[in-house]
Amino acid sequence: MAWDAALTLTSLAAVLGTLVLTRVSADLVLMSALAFLLVTGILEPVQALAGFGNPGVITIATLYVVAAGLKETGAVQWIARRMLGHPKTGRGAQLRMIAPTGILSGFMNNTAVVAMFIPAIQDWAQRLGISASKLLLPLSYAAILGGTCTLIGTSTNLVVDGLLQSQVGIHLGLFELAWVGVPLLVVGGGFLVLFAERLLPDRGGVTEELEQVREYGVEVEVVSPGPLVGRTIAQAGLRALNYGYLTEIDRGGRLITAVEPDRTLQPGDKLYFVGAPECASELRRIQGLKPANGSVHKLDVANHQRCLVEVVLGPEFPALGKTVRDSRFRTRFNAVILSLSREGKRVPGKLGAITFKMGDTLLLEASHQFAEQYRFRRDFLLVSALNDSTPPDFHKAPRALAILLMMVVVSASGLLSIMEAAFLAAGGMIVSGCLTASRARRSVDLPVLVVISASFALGNAMTETGAAQWVADGLLGFGNLSPWMTLALIYLLTAAFTEMITNNAAAVLMFPIALAVSEQLGVNFLPFAVAVMFAASASFITPLGYQTNLMVFGPGRYQFVDYIRVGLPLSLVVASVAILLIPNVWHF
Repeated sequence: MAWDAALTLTSLAAVLGTLVLTRVSADLVLMSALAFLLVTGILEPVQALAGFGNPGVITIATLYVVAAGLKETGAVQWIARRMLGHPKTGRGAQLRMIAPTGILSGFMNNTAVVAMFIPAIQDWAQRLGISASKLLLPLSYAAILGGTCTLIGTSTNLVVDGLLQSQVGIHLGLFELAWVGVPLLVVGGGFLVLFAERLLPDRGGVTEELEQVREYGVEVEVVSPGPLVGRTIAQAGLRALNYGYLTEIDRGGRLITAVEPDRTLQPGDKLYFVGAPECASELRRIQGLKPANGSVHKLDVANHQRCLVEVVLGPEFPALGKTVRDSRFRTRFNAVILSLSREGKRVPGKLGAITFKMGDTLLLEASHQFAEQYRFRRDFLLVSALNDSTPPDFHKAPRALAILLMMVVVSASGLLSIMEAAFLAAGGMIVSGCLTASRARRSVDLPVLVVISASFALGNAMTETGAAQWVADGLLGFGNLSPWMTLALIYLLTAAFTEMITNNAAAVLMFPIALAVSEQLGVNFLPFAVAVMFAASASFITPLGYQTNLMVFGPGRYQFVDYIRVGLPLSLVVASVAILLIPNVWHF
């Protein structure tokens, strides 16, 4: 083995060891490896930086903007309410959840799908009387399986497609992977429906301990006409908030304090919730509710520029000793008070009649610039914006879904490449008002893109130095293996890698090895490339291999063994189906 190949394999081992054994971020590790390969002369600058201009990576970056447009308009929540329904059994709930999750994940980033579905599933589980731990891990698995059905379903597919384009000039069609992806979704989804409820623990979800946080009272009104009119409290999801609870309803001046789950909502009902500051953000994401404080609609700030802000009143606040009504707070600060907390507890009584005292904590609706503008002013001791608290604009949800549908149609028909269609869709999200330019910039996950792009440098080094060929010779040295057995070996090795490191890095590192193996056997390389594609996405055994698995870890109160209990048999089922089908679709 040449010195450069040995150095490349040493770098690869160092990267894998660092990712598995330390907490150093993946983007820093892989950029360090890129710099090392560049400085030592193993790679030329063009080869080291090739990943940053790869079509697959650029497409992923663009699809982040498309997913952000769907998120800002509440499109996924809009779909979830219409598709989840009210099943009678746990298995029925699994089925009603897996189908829409899998379908949606085929056409948008599955990380975004899971992020938006987690609160909806928690709410739904509590409404159905099912533990959230029975549903959240299957949610992640369904998103992973759904992502394998199309080329844009997961970043791994786009990364491998980008490698195919750049190295062998082959471009996969949008639905070409569906020949294997759809059976995987059906078989894997069927396994989850039949066995997940039995294998997963009943631990419930994580609920906020309200006594340990600042407690507010938040008042909202039922919009008429609207989707909540005529629905019960339970059906509307108002009994299952993560950060607050419904205490009373004001119906035309009559106070209803004992709020039963089956009480029907009527137009103009004013609902009073008590909870943490995030409760207000949760309520803003429910279509059919609006803040009962009329001043919110007078606020001179566009909907997409609004967020929730907490402030603590300082000794120089000009309205100390005055009531909220007399303080002219909205005029003075261009912000509206939603609630007031004193010494960690909500202050009873009408908001407008409460007198300000130093140290009071206010929950405000204001512009994104409010925190920067008043952070160093002496009016407030502390100013803190709540993350992700911009209210979704549900009126634009059909518009965002129409843009997504158009992107899929023009890409599937062959009129445009996936990258070109994604660019048009991202531009459409901004031009149509579904997303602002500033939000579009913030939606791009730069660390993920850096990890993927920097991984290409290691992949190129494996090819250029002959290290991939050396590994391929080693794999084939086990005996006279048939192409089918070698494909299974490549699949299982990739699946093992993806459980330890990121799915995209596993795909990029295994691609040159798969290519070298196919050349050594003298067979078509495409089945091996597709096997890497599917195996890199099939991360079910640990919470570390795929981001969606880690996202449900906390909300579902899971333990590491839960992933092994469900994920190991699911991995074996998925591997068996994939290894059986791939050579029948893409022949050796």
